[in-house]
Amino acid sequence: MGKGLEGIFGDVATCAGCDSSLRETLQSVIQLAVEIAREGREGRKIGTLFVVGDPEQVLARSRPLLLDPLYGHASELLHIDRPDLRETVKELAQLDGAFVVSGDGTFVSAGRYIDVEVGAPGNFLPGLGTRHAAAASISRDTNAIAIVVSQSSVVRVFSRGEVRAEIIPELFLLTKHALFTPRATVQQIPDAGLTLAIAGSA
Repeated sequence: MGKGLEGIFGDVATCAGCDSSLRETLQSVIQLAVEIAREGREGRKIGTLFVVGDPEQVLARSRPLLLDPLYGHASELLHIDRPDLRETVKELAQLDGAFVVSGDGTFVSAGRYIDVEVGAPGNFLPGLGTRHAAAASISRDTNAIAIVVSQSSVVRVFSRGEVRAEIIPELFLLTKHALFTPRATVQQIPDAGLTLAIAGSA
């Protein structure tokens, strides 16, 4: 995994409250999410969901939406470090459902429907859809951290049921090393009305 990721996404990992065993994987998945948000696929924007860590509990609280395209492949072929897997994930991100990623960076499953407790108001955030509700729910009910790529090209990181960070890839490209500041709150770019990035600390 990229050695520079701690300098870029370290504050996000800290805001998400992830432990040291998950930190490197989380940062690499966030990088992949930012690439998907920025690039889209075949000229269009796409949305997807990654759930990182606590895979047994995540699988127990989800079900397959389709035949799992990752099923049956050797685990060494499913590690996020592999460039060919990253390209495969970008293709599969066009399908409905979430990716489940273990703490060591191995993709466990794809195309999962996350069971959302409909009666829990904290799962539904104003202006955000069911993918964000699923991220809030699964991150509250398990020790996993969820990363949402919205079709509006915003990446949001959920931990313990709440948004902990928000990244706009275009701004990330322009301000790569100055994007995050310790204990930052949501900021506005003057005269642009755009969220810069980092929701409040845990």
